[in-house]
Amino acid sequence: MSASSISVRELGFRYPGEHHDALRGLSIDVNSGERVAVLGPNGSGKTTFVMHLNGLLATQSGEVRIGDTPVVESNLVEIRRRVGAVFQDADDQLFMSSVREDVAFGPANLGVSGAELDELVERTLERVGAAGYADRNPHHLSGGEKRRVAIATVLSMDPDVLTFDEPTSGLDPAGRRELIDLLSSLTQTQLIVTHDLPLALQLCDRSVIVSDGRVVADGPTSELLANVELLAEHRLELPLGFDPSRL
Repeated sequence: MSASSISVRELGFRYPGEHHDALRGLSIDVNSGERVAVLGPNGSGKTTFVMHLNGLLATQSGEVRIGDTPVVESNLVEIRRRVGAVFQDADDQLFMSSVREDVAFGPANLGVSGAELDELVERTLERVGAAGYADRNPHHLSGGEKRRVAIATVLSMDPDVLTFDEPTSGLDPAGRRELIDLLSSLTQTQLIVTHDLPLALQLCDRSVIVSDGRVVADGPTSELLANVELLAEHRLELPLGFDPSRL
């Protein structure tokens, strides 16, 4: 498995019943193996953008490709194996009565079974530091544990690309640090939607700022976060006293 590149050209989208576009000609290229933070104010189109990458939202105008494969209805089975989406709320992703069943669900639907499936589940849970969770009810886990299991459910499909929507939301400091360690260990191409600017700086050499449905800034994370005027213009704030140059 090699991480696939992402190519988005002039992506446009409007939700039914709305009078303005959520995306207005958004374009971006992401190289294989890159980890890119997607920053911007609420309502800027960040989540709408990443939901197009595995077809959770159908493209209305423009084009999205994962590697050489266009994200269109006829390719959705392949695309949804290659692009794993981790939602902001892990409870939206965990729906079986045991962690084992949740992690096995995707591969089982692709025909993996028996000892091969059991080994895949154990290997994937080990990879995310959740080896002892297999027989637990996912809804009885802590927030950080749920997040690890949610990541395992997509890693079990051996994806090329991972998207994360506010991955540190609701985590305590220890859980946040553990998550950062986990994400930094993954080799897939990653797009991380976040308001956690220190997280972006720690994990991502590159960031983009999305505002009013477009990419309005794209560059090294350290440079974007040092631009006080740029952050203020797009309603982004570093924690009080945080100095981006110290990392």
